[in-house]
Amino acid sequence: MAEFYAVLISGLLIGMLFGIILQRGRFCMNSAFRDIILLKEYKLIKSVALALLTCMAGFGIMGLAGWVTWNPKPLFAYGSIIGGFVFGLGMVLAAGCASGTTYRVGEGMMGSLVALVGLAIGAFTTKSGALSGVTTALQSVSTGGITVFGDLTPLFCLIIGVIGLVVTFYFWVFKEIKAKREKFFDFSNLGENIFKKGWSWYSTGYLIGIINIIAWPLSAAAGRNYPLGITAGWIGNLKYLVTGDVAALSWISWLVLGVIVGALIASLIAGEFKLRTPKEGKTILLQFLGGFIMGFGAVVASGCNVGNLLSGIPQLSVGSIVSSVGIVLGCWFLAFLLFREKDD
Repeated sequence: MAEFYAVLISGLLIGMLFGIILQRGRFCMNSAFRDIILLKEYKLIKSVALALLTCMAGFGIMGLAGWVTWNPKPLFAYGSIIGGFVFGLGMVLAAGCASGTTYRVGEGMMGSLVALVGLAIGAFTTKSGALSGVTTALQSVSTGGITVFGDLTPLFCLIIGVIGLVVTFYFWVFKEIKAKREKFFDFSNLGENIFKKGWSWYSTGYLIGIINIIAWPLSAAAGRNYPLGITAGWIGNLKYLVTGDVAALSWISWLVLGVIVGALIASLIAGEFKLRTPKEGKTILLQFLGGFIMGFGAVVASGCNVGNLLSGIPQLSVGSIVSSVGIVLGCWFLAFLLFREKDD
């Protein structure tokens, strides 16, 4: 029993580290995708790319060494693209992706808390409630978990990851540091740089990739053979609150709670914690609706932006790639419509 709880606590600790990184790096995939078309800003999407490449290299090593067993998400003929697209719509309305919404609760943002409640309810309802029939229908045609290169996928992940990291380091990171005449390793005022100042996009990307690599074997040791995720954790937590079933509190349930705790600690130390409530009731309603839609889309697509994009793409899962394309398209579609409406 002690060993069981020790394994679950590892989920809490990984979640706390993940939450700290998200908060200090202001990392949100909704912002990353939206900023491309609205602001022509690419730093966050570069951070996402570095995280993916880091994961690919790490996953490849662990897969080839036999430390983890490859576990790609299933490809659904309808569910993957539809669920992803709906999730993308939802994160625009919620003003944050699943991970971004979760960590912002730790900063005191009540709108994000409302969105998170919506996500949990939407996911729970779609997984095992009134909308479960829709899920069954949209997931009725599936090829199972397939990868781009089959049994050779771990090797290709390692190759792509290493080459990608070298190329992006030179053209993105090294050139930016050189242009700004900064130090790559600056140990002066270390405490202030870590706890007070915002982290660079490249440091954030690398660290998210590293924490995801560490998370996979720890999660597998707890009986969940998969890297980081978000939505499944909130489904488990809500199930526990509704039914009282302690078994619902798995490794991933502890992880998502840890994300909030980590973000809370980081924001308090940085002096950035503040209880903030949206001024208009309409905004609160939209964030709840966005969260609910995200929960629906995540279950239908068998993963959110973390489960599919951050953890699935580095495994070269075809299902995750299709779902992630849907997420990006959904985000761009609604962000463009809302931006055009405000611009007019």
